[in-house]
Amino acid sequence: MRGILRRKKELTTTQIIAFGFLGAILLGTAVLMLPVSSADGTWTNPVDALFTATTSVCVTGLTTVSTAGHWSLFGQIAIILLVQFGGLGIVTFTTVILLAASKRITLKERLLIRDAYNLNSLNGLVKLTKKIVKGTLIVEAVGALLYMPVFVKDKGFFGIFAAIFNSISAFCNAGMDVLGDTSLYEYRGNIIVNFTTMFLIIMGGIGFYVWWDIIKAGKKKMSAKNFRFFRGLELHTKLVLSVTLILIAGGAVLYFILEYNNSQTFGEMSFFNKVQASVFQSVTTRTAGFFTVPQQNFTDASSFVSLILMFIGGSPSGTAGGVKTVTVAMLFLTVVAIIKNREETEVFGRSISSSDVRKGIAVIFVSFGAMIVSMAALSFTQGTDFLDTLYETMSAIATVGLTRGLTGQLDDVGKIIVALTMYIGRIGPISLALFFNAGAGKETGGRYPKGKIMVG
Repeated sequence: MRGILRRKKELTTTQIIAFGFLGAILLGTAVLMLPVSSADGTWTNPVDALFTATTSVCVTGLTTVSTAGHWSLFGQIAIILLVQFGGLGIVTFTTVILLAASKRITLKERLLIRDAYNLNSLNGLVKLTKKIVKGTLIVEAVGALLYMPVFVKDKGFFGIFAAIFNSISAFCNAGMDVLGDTSLYEYRGNIIVNFTTMFLIIMGGIGFYVWWDIIKAGKKKMSAKNFRFFRGLELHTKLVLSVTLILIAGGAVLYFILEYNNSQTFGEMSFFNKVQASVFQSVTTRTAGFFTVPQQNFTDASSFVSLILMFIGGSPSGTAGGVKTVTVAMLFLTVVAIIKNREETEVFGRSISSSDVRKGIAVIFVSFGAMIVSMAALSFTQGTDFLDTLYETMSAIATVGLTRGLTGQLDDVGKIIVALTMYIGRIGPISLALFFNAGAGKETGGRYPKGKIMVG
């Protein structure tokens, strides 16, 4: 009996992740409230501190106070540490601490790592965690080194810190910076800043699993003369790379066409800068939060494109948010299979299980439902413009960080609503649903006779 009670008290992976992020947010709030964290040495409003801690841990990027102007160097360091924690995740961060303390990684902790990264095996999990941390630090270091010549030239010695801050923020898809209050607007024509930022966003957004699969396939290609690189990749990696490329290219083309003559966005730019700005907007809307053109200046048609890209987001097991590229691709392929009267969802010579399709449907609907509830609450309490409110809530639930200028206008109630939406978006709406249903029994099906319904 005691054993049963003990097992019931054990937290699930979902609960550990949810409580872990919540604990980091509360700790970050306490630190950011302190006078030492603000530039003027005064206490920061608890709601603004909470909002900043939430947007940092949830790697979103929406801010109610200026990251560059309001916070001291201590406060900015605290923020970027919270961003790094949020990007790596509670499970990876905890494992790193245990390894650093030379603690043994138990079976329970290995199960936690497996569940957090949605893997099927317990083999090599600690090694995988080490590779994730090592790979993250290498990519962020490369990004910082690429930024430094530009930022040091403009900001002096502070440019070194700005480069490190930006690199971590971009890789973690956070979108926060210490350069000023206009994100990367001043660097909209700078090739180094633009392409470094896009490189970091994409590397963080495609997911860690994709990294290792590409490396593994590359090694095989070098050792086998007739080996075809793409064919040697896992199905997951093929889907991620294909959908990511389609979304980036498709979004860029649409932005280029829709904003070509808009004097408030691309109209006054050279042809090359129009292309560069189009690609950047297509990349950043999928959960990054940096901008080279203010979002409120885009046409409604372009804003609609941004809403779609934000909702889709990045890929699983990475630093990005959204419902994920693979989820959308899987459901699209399921629709195609139904239209073609096929029994299974198929792609690249492989079939996708019905259980994965059902999970994808759940993720889409719960995410959309959470966004609708958040938008309704924000509209009711703030009375703001419809498109601005939709943009804000979509940005929050997908942990993007882009805004049409609404964030700074929110009162304390609005800030709490958006902060809660960011939290839900980071831990995952479907994970939150499982969190509250952790003690429920597993559904087996077949309890009732099958009934017939009409579809369509």
